[in-house]
Amino acid sequence: MNIENTKAQMRKGVLEFCILSVLKEKDAYTSEILDTLKNAKLLVVEGTVYPLLTRLKNDGYLTYRWEESTSGPPRKYYGLTDIGREFLKELNITWNELAGAVNTITSQN
Repeated sequence: MNIENTKAQMRKGVLEFCILSVLKEKDAYTSEILDTLKNAKLLVVEGTVYPLLTRLKNDGYLTYRWEESTSGPPRKYYGLTDIGREFLKELNITWNELAGAVNTITSQN
């Protein structure tokens, strides 16, 4: 069994929840989102995040706007829509239930 593959699959499973959580307080551009995830030790690459941001936008959970940058090309800032905020609330409930169940099972023995 390849532990790295299993760990990567576990991270992918929570990535959508984490990205939405990053955006709950303020809009951010992709580099900021990636930095926040990396600082939390959730190792991801741009090639994983960009398609996920596009899918979340297409599903109506995110919106974006272009903003001029003083240090390069314009940046695309992502933010939560009202539907995205409701979806995040539901994911948070589900996460807490799942984490509680996993902790109950894994703390036995």
